[in-house]
Amino acid sequence: MVEVNTPVGDKPKRWDLPFGMDFTNEAERREMSFSDLNDLFAKEPFSEMDASRFPDSLPLASIVANDTRIRLYREGDAIVRQGDYGNSAFLILDGDCRAIIEGLDPAQLGRQAGHSKSLLKSVKGLFTNALAPEVRDSRLYPQHRDKAVFDPSGTVFVQDVPNILELSPESYSEARHNIIPEGSLFGELAALGRVQRSVTVVAAGPGTTRLLEIRWQGLRDLMKYDNGLRDHINELFRQNGLKGAFRMSPLIQAIDLDEDQWDQLLAEAEFETFGSYDWHGTYQQLRKRDEDLLTQEPVVQEEGQYPNGLLIIRAGFARMSRRHGAGEYTFGYLGIGDVHGLQELMHNVSTDDHSPIQTTLRAAGYTDIVRVPTRTFEQVIYPAMMKTWPDGNFPEKFLGETMERHKTAMSTRRASWRGDRRKREFSGAPMMEFLAENRYINGTATMLIDLDRCTRCDDCVRACASGHNNNPRFIRHGKIHDHHMIANACMHCADPVCMIGCPTGAIHRSEGGGEVVINDVTCIGCGTCANSCPYENIRLVNVRDQSQDDALMVDPVKGKAIVKATKCDLCVDHHGGPACARACPHDALTRADMDDLLDLSEWLNR
Repeated sequence: MVEVNTPVGDKPKRWDLPFGMDFTNEAERREMSFSDLNDLFAKEPFSEMDASRFPDSLPLASIVANDTRIRLYREGDAIVRQGDYGNSAFLILDGDCRAIIEGLDPAQLGRQAGHSKSLLKSVKGLFTNALAPEVRDSRLYPQHRDKAVFDPSGTVFVQDVPNILELSPESYSEARHNIIPEGSLFGELAALGRVQRSVTVVAAGPGTTRLLEIRWQGLRDLMKYDNGLRDHINELFRQNGLKGAFRMSPLIQAIDLDEDQWDQLLAEAEFETFGSYDWHGTYQQLRKRDEDLLTQEPVVQEEGQYPNGLLIIRAGFARMSRRHGAGEYTFGYLGIGDVHGLQELMHNVSTDDHSPIQTTLRAAGYTDIVRVPTRTFEQVIYPAMMKTWPDGNFPEKFLGETMERHKTAMSTRRASWRGDRRKREFSGAPMMEFLAENRYINGTATMLIDLDRCTRCDDCVRACASGHNNNPRFIRHGKIHDHHMIANACMHCADPVCMIGCPTGAIHRSEGGGEVVINDVTCIGCGTCANSCPYENIRLVNVRDQSQDDALMVDPVKGKAIVKATKCDLCVDHHGGPACARACPHDALTRADMDDLLDLSEWLNR
């Protein structure tokens, strides 16, 4: 009898792919060797760690072997760039690094110059756009100049761009910078808090600088079981990150705290993380398995429990829900700077009839919070609020009543259509569920299309194409709730996970309005951004050279077509804003900020 082994599809595990093997460039892939591990454990901070404090299921040696990787940099190589998002910290093993604080030209970091086309140039483009798709002028690529080779078969061979941008000493000679010495750890606050890097760090040289890159999961576990590292990073957060987190809250900005109150607030506040940092990958897996996302979202604060402090969202998003029968319904969500539990805490300060939490708060993918303990709220924040508003008329935006108003508006308003079209009530709760389930709450410029008004004339697509050299940057297709579609167009997310891991910094926020844009010159077509986007709104396209009769550009080493990442740029270099919305003759399309629920409800319920 032949025994047949039935394949079992296990869930992906964290260490299925060691960090050292997680490179787009195959040449960089390298597992940690025993020699590497022995070398690391001879250095601080690993030499000072007590391996017995780590559980058998999560041994120290396995964390270092699987959640770290050794990186080598030459002098001038950019390790992290100011404004980028990252998911790892760096420990300097050999050599020094240079932190460039200010004064560096953004173009040196792979950023695209921020400027708008002149009106004349915009009009001229309507008549001079290329006929072939994705045509480029290869002369604009500095790394391609004098390297193009034309083949009679109609193919242009060009060299690919380096994976790492190299800065010459002259580029930062006049910038304000500090030396980060060997043995230092940097990038840990940005990695743990999903905030933008505050400075650019380059290898100082001379010779090779050797770094240990630690992905955030490993850093989190090292902090959990090693008191020394945890205390060190917590102190850095209190010094550099906590006050900034408070400043992002409109409530804390509005009240006047003296120096002693600030000291107490900073000393007693607690920093907590819920959910998965790489939520975009987890989200995609859960959607493929058709699992209920609500049950997978960790509870931050639960309805009916005693309020354990004031919660301030530092990063990410959180879903608010209430019990309804045997389940729950979503009625709102919170973003950076929003608070939870304020009304209950204020009620409990002024009466002996203590109120429990009225809504459940869940991490919608990933949420960083700052928790102000109840006692600290009563001693510091509440007195400051009473001093600022002695009559007790607190602004609604701080009390969370705005969310209730949004829910009421979205549930009870009636929307009418022209002619004999039906009238019906628009239910706010299902729309909230739809936005939260699909993580559209992340969008700051989400493309919404009212399918009852849309006639499928494609004026929006043509307008987009005419402004981008005859290449539309979105697809009039997407998920639908009731009669509203979320189109496949870049949403310019508040938490742009597409920016994590870009090796050249080509995808970045514009300096003017913060739109997420791609510098075509420095994009190497690696696909990191496209694979990370949870909404499938970034496309990789083959590019052609206009100077060679629109022939395809091909990498002579790999023998493959050169590709570039493309997406909606919100017409950042055009006058008048997004062409798609301006071109719609039926007012069926808008670009909506998901954080502005009042405007969203008004548009949905016209």
